[in-house]
Amino acid sequence: MISSFCAIALTAQADEYPLTPHTAEYQVNYGSIELGKARYQLPAPQGNLYQYRFDSDVSLLMLWDKRTVISTFSKEGEQLIPMRFTHNRSGTGSDYQEQSAYVLDQKLVHSRYKDERAKFPYTPDLFDPLMVQLQFRLDIMKGSNKLHYKMLKSGEIDEYDFKVVGKERMVISSGTYETVKIEVVRDNDKRQTFFWMSPELGYLPVRLTHFEKGSKQLDITLLNYQYSEPTMAQTSEQTNKQANQQTGEQAKALVDRQNQSQP
Repeated sequence: MISSFCAIALTAQADEYPLTPHTAEYQVNYGSIELGKARYQLPAPQGNLYQYRFDSDVSLLMLWDKRTVISTFSKEGEQLIPMRFTHNRSGTGSDYQEQSAYVLDQKLVHSRYKDERAKFPYTPDLFDPLMVQLQFRLDIMKGSNKLHYKMLKSGEIDEYDFKVVGKERMVISSGTYETVKIEVVRDNDKRQTFFWMSPELGYLPVRLTHFEKGSKQLDITLLNYQYSEPTMAQTSEQTNKQANQQTGEQAKALVDRQNQSQP
């Protein structure tokens, strides 16, 4: 019964496509306290090169945190290929940067987190922590039962599993949405994270809630969104090869510049 119910939820047709150019703005709360806002932006691709951007600006009393995260990637079928990733954080405490460059022809990823440099082998199942959100939406749209993802984050490779809880009607300030509820799989229930995605909006998340020991810590809700007209991306093998070569060269140049700047 439950598996059939989840299958229906996963195979529902989406009115929008996850890679259609769009923006989405969210309200970020700590419990019931408003912290600030966050925004995702996916502009039209340049050929087969996409750029996904996240910006957030939150504060509480004397504490504040501002972030800009950018992911550049290409697409091969329904598989997204990471190219470059940058994460800039400023605010209370130490500022830091995170960068990763995916040199596909060498099957390597050059990573820099704060002042730590590292190299990792590249495999097709490795994502950066921003574009993996779009890959997740593509996978759940096509009814994938394997929601397991490996990503390079904070100078380490971590693996995450998700499960479909079921369907749920979500009523928030921006409207009422028919959603699929997802849970992050963890070893225990001391920490729980749920998010609700709208099939009609290309499985755009409309809410995320995180609990610590049963107490709501983080609550993020969709304020507004806008989809542009879909743009046909070039997906032929030749185009993908050219895009991978171009971004690979750019990624290598980025790493070379980083090495030259290192005292």
